Parts: sequence; structure tokens; C-alpha cells
Amino acid sequence: MPLDRSLPDDVHESAEELRTALKDHGITLPSLGVDLPGFAGVYSVSLVALGNCNAATAHRLAEVLRKAAAR
Repeated sequence: MPLDRSLPDDVHESAEELRTALKDHGITLPSLGVDLPGFAGVYSVSLVALGNCNAATAHRLAEVLRKAAAR
């Protein structure tokens, strides 16, 4: 997969889009946001940081992804 050379606004928009999609399924990742060190260098890749979550949230996320994959 090629490196993502997204602009800062694209990365913020992607993070918010993911936050909204997860919320639609009752999932909250409190640490979800933009990975700030990704903006530090010329050759860096813009990343969305998913952060940490508890076991129940991880289970719910896996459940939603399995259901989506089965479609």
C-alpha cells in the first residue's frame, strides 16, 4: 500500500469521520485523534492515532467489524 501523504485537514477530517462512524455503533475511542509527531518531518506519514481502549470496547469494535465483513 502506498504511503499516505494526506494534508493536515484531511487527517483531521478522517479522524472525525472515524469517530462519527464508531459513535454510530456505540463505540468510543477516547484517545482517537491525529498523531502529532506525524507532522514533524518532510517525509513523515500523516497518521490517525486510535489510542487505547478497554477490553469491552475492543470486543465491541471486533464484533462490528466482523458483522461488516460478513455482508
